[in-house]
Amino acid sequence: MTVLTTRKAGPREWAGLAVLALPTALLGLDVTVLYLTMPSLAADLNPTGTQVLWIMDAYGFLIAGFLIAMGTLGDRIGRRRLLMIGAVAFGLVSVAAAYAPSAELLIAARAALGIAGATLMPSTLALVSTLFPEAAQRALAIGLWVTAFALGMAAGPVVGGLLVRYHWWGAAFLVAVPIVVLLLVTAPLLLPEHRAPATGRFDLVSVALSLLALLPLIFAVKHAAKAGPDLATGLALLLGAVCAVLFVRRQLRLPDPLVDVRLFTGRTFSAALGILTVGLVGVGGVMLLVTQHLQLVAALPPLTAGAWMGPPALMMLLAAIATPLLARRIRPAHVVAGTLLLSAVGYLLLAQVRQPEEVLPVVLGFGLVYLGLGAIAALGTDLVVGAAPPANAGGAAALTETVQELGLALGVALLGTLATAAYRAQLTPQLPAGLPPGVADPLRDSLAGAHSVAAQLPPEVLRQAKEAAITGLNTAALTAGAGIVLLALLAAVVLRHIGTLGGSGYGTPQESVARRG
Repeated sequence: MTVLTTRKAGPREWAGLAVLALPTALLGLDVTVLYLTMPSLAADLNPTGTQVLWIMDAYGFLIAGFLIAMGTLGDRIGRRRLLMIGAVAFGLVSVAAAYAPSAELLIAARAALGIAGATLMPSTLALVSTLFPEAAQRALAIGLWVTAFALGMAAGPVVGGLLVRYHWWGAAFLVAVPIVVLLLVTAPLLLPEHRAPATGRFDLVSVALSLLALLPLIFAVKHAAKAGPDLATGLALLLGAVCAVLFVRRQLRLPDPLVDVRLFTGRTFSAALGILTVGLVGVGGVMLLVTQHLQLVAALPPLTAGAWMGPPALMMLLAAIATPLLARRIRPAHVVAGTLLLSAVGYLLLAQVRQPEEVLPVVLGFGLVYLGLGAIAALGTDLVVGAAPPANAGGAAALTETVQELGLALGVALLGTLATAAYRAQLTPQLPAGLPPGVADPLRDSLAGAHSVAAQLPPEVLRQAKEAAITGLNTAALTAGAGIVLLALLAAVVLRHIGTLGGSGYGTPQESVARRG
């Protein structure tokens, strides 16, 4: 058997990884920075409950919609070039979002941030695979890359809380500006340029079909959350399904496809993407509900609420770093399944919260949820990227980020809608008669709406609203926990054929075959 050796990375490559951590952490920050600034933002812009959901997840949905196109574009024009172009756009749009005068314009800015962010995410992960061709180093580098994203997500609530206390909600977006400037200075010095060899033309028809497959799905979820299943929902789902089929058929015919859909025939590739998607649905929805609980239900100041998010973030960081090391001695199937079951315990703890004053059980439960997130993000990403040929690294990275962003955004939409339905079902029968529509409507809409009219409510009604919000958290957590248990069992089965890292990483499929031989 011929053993192929690959170049190991040196100090320059590890310094390049530190540069890539800048936009990665920024993107994670933008996912969560609004969670604890939302009450201040709501008081200033007065968005409806539906607009609040759009402000929160328009960013993630548009990232998910454009990642495939941008990942492949980076393979063609250069991953470093696309990273720098996207960074400039992200910085400019962040300034526009900071000074948005209305909820509608803020939603538009968040959507534009999503498109700009779609240029950054696959570029960073694809450049990691370029910097670290050796499998064991790549596994560690991807774990650190996930850790950078986790640090951003963890810092989001704390940064948001600090900025709301000392400035205003728009300052949360201005954090991007110095990070973008630092990236633009250091990237040309430490990051290599990389283009996929012998790539064909950039197929705009495939780009259009990918958008027409994803965006109608997004609309269907949002519309069904607002109005329930109806003709518009069905038509959107039908359009998305038809365009998805056309997209796949076109990719199979093209000599240089936008996405090599044949990668999905690989068991490891498909299983890892599925686990990432479902796992992130639970995390995305519960993350929003937990941060709302700390600030709106437990009535903690933004800075204190942000500090309480620190322990869960630490658990996620430890999982992202430790799981690639554990997978050198324990099969990845067992590592992923075990950490997901610990996550399910966390969801169960959240389902048992009963009183507005309860903080410690919420933080502990969410910490276990984050533990599972760190594990599946680190191992799942390495499995997906390692299964793709180097020329398709950008496309594989884009698919990884697409399912993660789509999972987070779907979690906000689906579990957020479920929690809102439970909130209204419990609160509406308890409302006193005679409340004017200007008070009753915001009260029924959401807990944030209840706080906006709190001065006109009897104290016992606001308490009832908080208890109804807790019921929403319980319902969403119990539903997500049941799904995570099933996901753990699925991971134990579909990943069981993968051996331990053994100090060599997962590697490409060819490397894996050589090691088994």
